[in-house]
Amino acid sequence: MSSRALRKLHGNQDLDIIKNGQNTDEEEEEEHESLVTCKKKNRKPINPFLLLGEEEEENHSEENNEENATAPDQTSKPEVQEGATNKKKKKKKRKKKKSTEKEVDNEDDEIEASIKEVNRILENSGHGAESLIMRVDTVNDSQKALLMVEHKNLNPDNELKRIFGSRVVQAESSRRRQRNMPMRRRTSWLATPKDTWPHIGKTGLSMSLKETQGNVNYFVFEHNHQYQQVQFKFYDAVESLNPQNIMDIIRTYPYHVDALIQMSEVFRMSEDMQTAADLIERALFSFEMSFHSLFSLTTGNCRLDFKLAENRPFYLGLFKHLVNVGQRGCYRTALEFCKLLLSFDPDNDPMCVLLMIDFYALRASEYAFLIRMFQEWEDHRNLSQLPNFAFSVPLAMFLQEEKNESGDTTEADEKLQQALIMFPGLLMPLLDKCSINPDSEVSSHAYFGDKMQYSQTAALKQLIGLYIGRCHACWKQPEVVQWLERNVKEVMKRVDRKDSFVEECSKKRQVRYQGTPRNILRHILISEIKDATTALPPDVANTTVLSYDPLPPLDSIAAYQRPDRQRTPQEGNTLALFLRSLLPNFNPNDPPARNEGAVGGEEGNNLRQGVNVLMEAMRDLLANIRPMDPPVENQGEEDQEEREEGEWD
Repeated sequence: MSSRALRKLHGNQDLDIIKNGQNTDEEEEEEHESLVTCKKKNRKPINPFLLLGEEEEENHSEENNEENATAPDQTSKPEVQEGATNKKKKKKKRKKKKSTEKEVDNEDDEIEASIKEVNRILENSGHGAESLIMRVDTVNDSQKALLMVEHKNLNPDNELKRIFGSRVVQAESSRRRQRNMPMRRRTSWLATPKDTWPHIGKTGLSMSLKETQGNVNYFVFEHNHQYQQVQFKFYDAVESLNPQNIMDIIRTYPYHVDALIQMSEVFRMSEDMQTAADLIERALFSFEMSFHSLFSLTTGNCRLDFKLAENRPFYLGLFKHLVNVGQRGCYRTALEFCKLLLSFDPDNDPMCVLLMIDFYALRASEYAFLIRMFQEWEDHRNLSQLPNFAFSVPLAMFLQEEKNESGDTTEADEKLQQALIMFPGLLMPLLDKCSINPDSEVSSHAYFGDKMQYSQTAALKQLIGLYIGRCHACWKQPEVVQWLERNVKEVMKRVDRKDSFVEECSKKRQVRYQGTPRNILRHILISEIKDATTALPPDVANTTVLSYDPLPPLDSIAAYQRPDRQRTPQEGNTLALFLRSLLPNFNPNDPPARNEGAVGGEEGNNLRQGVNVLMEAMRDLLANIRPMDPPVENQGEEDQEEREEGEWD
């Protein structure tokens, strides 16, 4: 900016204060500042952006003058008048050059003075510019927050570009764009909007700041009146057991999150994985468009209470999305979503992200992150008592040493031996899942035999089955198998010489793992890993699970309740009326029982009671059925003869 523009913006006295700031004392500076502020009040406000336009006009006019001045030099007509005018123009040009040089010198002096003034202020405050630069440069990954999320790692396309190359991904995206008309979309971090999606508009979903505790902000999603009415229609569609009714809601309200999540589960069961993943991404896009201005995905200080029914679909959508991303091979992106999901409620962990974050860290080769998380959270979360961390952390240490080619696996060996002693029932199922036949010495040892398998509690079997079903592929590498075999033999030696740590772990197993928390059961049901679902207790396995709200917490809180409805007996489909008519206590004049839907677990209890009554009625019906005697040939003729004989008598 030129000196003329600076004087117009700041005033002549302001520039004099900046120039003479080094030679004045602090008291004189305060007096000058007071005078400047008084004159600023009397002066009209000036728009600084207009000065930029004036500066461009001045530079443009100066360039035109220079071009006009140089134009006569290019002509070669020997005329006297032109020569005189050329001399005058040369003098004017020299004067202009001198004036421009003076202005440049003045600008340099002003810049240097302002820089010195800033340096003086920084020195007085004790923070120099060099210290600020050093402070930024010294921040590395180890000093960042553990659950800090980066936006670039939330996009699976970025990871696909690193794996397959940018040309392949860009060619695929361009091919998809040619199929559909390109439209202007909003930017999003959780999901990339597609051209086939309808315009979002106003969905009726919003977010508000509930409270602030220290540096942590608590948010909650809210439904307006129109969204609540759509939610009630969605409950009716779920009760009808007809997916077409849910699709009708999506056609009318294309960004209703519960309907999108429920329909995604229907498409997943029909093995249409692409459509199922697309519906989940659309639900996340709807959530992101309703974020609060203070809600951040990267800082890690935003919380969402899982007890609130309006917040739970966001947890479920993120969980399903990271699983879909992991199935595409984007393990680094899935790990970033695990960190994001865990940051919303790290103390309670309602979706049990800790049971799968180790898997994605191993598959993404983020060994340092997994080791750091174990070291920082072990004291207050006791992560070593989870089988997945007990085995994945030493595996990460071993793979990191192999990557660095250091060869020192002492710490990894010690951690693995502790895990094998604490969870001996995991070894044989893991080897069986990896199709590895152990030698006779290992298979015949009592510590890893069938007796140890049967002595495990149901809760421990669920955790072990969950880890084996998810992470068994990480143990198939030849160098990992050799490392595991070496440590298994060391464990057998420690058991034979009756190490005290073996007895200590046996006592811990008898006291702990006596019950499965509800969040772990929810994680097992959503993950659908067969090795873990087979170990579920019967009361959970036979419970009716809602796909849009699986196993809600017992202390669930809903912002609004579903209103009572007066329904006629003819409501519902024909099959439902027929099944109700088979019940012993069926009365056609009584309306069917109301289903509470997402409010609580009353729906499952009513359904189980109705099924039990129906089964008892069917048993009584079958018990009263007697087989008919087989028909006898010529039975009619014999009866006729008997009747004729009776008539004669």
